[in-house]
Amino acid sequence: MAFSSDNSSGPMNDINVTPLVDVMLVLLIIFIITAPLMAHKVKVELPEANLVRSHDEENERLMPITIAVTEDGSLFWNDEPITREVMESRLSSVAQQTPQPPLNLRADRTTRTGIIQDVIKVAQGQGMLDIGFVATKEKGQ
Repeated sequence: MAFSSDNSSGPMNDINVTPLVDVMLVLLIIFIITAPLMAHKVKVELPEANLVRSHDEENERLMPITIAVTEDGSLFWNDEPITREVMESRLSSVAQQTPQPPLNLRADRTTRTGIIQDVIKVAQGQGMLDIGFVATKEKGQ
């Protein structure tokens, strides 16, 4: 135990932090020196890819398919009226394309969500992977 140097007869109540600071500084220096050595520097040669696309391939990828659903449940494929059966057959053929074009789903504000869910289930069932929703921006934003 450490005793104080003044004339009090009791033990000193304060903790001597000087040895603690010395040990912490030594540990800090050790970690600063060894940290760069612990980093794994494994050299990996990545494969090279030809990222040049043909003009036709870019146009296909940029042209999404739009399915519009009205309040009464009418379906439109890129603004062309279709039936549910025609939509299923077209989606199954489009789903086989590589790369698969995205599918944008537009619906009236008052369209029941059950109708929209049915269209989504049909699209997913036919193998469509990229299904998005089209909305308009609010006036206040």
